[in-house]
Amino acid sequence: MTTSILTLFDSILILTLLWLGWRLLSSEDIFKAVILFISFGLLMALAWVRMRAPDVALAEAALGAGLTGPLFLAALRRMNRTRKGERRLDSDEKREKDQKTDTEQT
Repeated sequence: MTTSILTLFDSILILTLLWLGWRLLSSEDIFKAVILFISFGLLMALAWVRMRAPDVALAEAALGAGLTGPLFLAALRRMNRTRKGERRLDSDEKREKDQKTDTEQT
């Protein structure tokens, strides 16, 4: 009885990982793709535990979901800022351009 439940759990885990991977790669929304990536990393850590590799599972959870995911989210937030023209470099370039225009007018 226990073996059949674990086999069913493993099958569902494999199918979920395949589905998440497909959705992650085919997603057009970058934010959604990052969230799916984090979810994939957590489920992959669970798969490593099921394969009796707890050291790999800890590394996957820490690096795959715990570090890389937030870094992707931070990069995505920065990308959104640059689209809105809130970059610091843009304001510096604008300031220099305004100064050039002021000196040319005088």
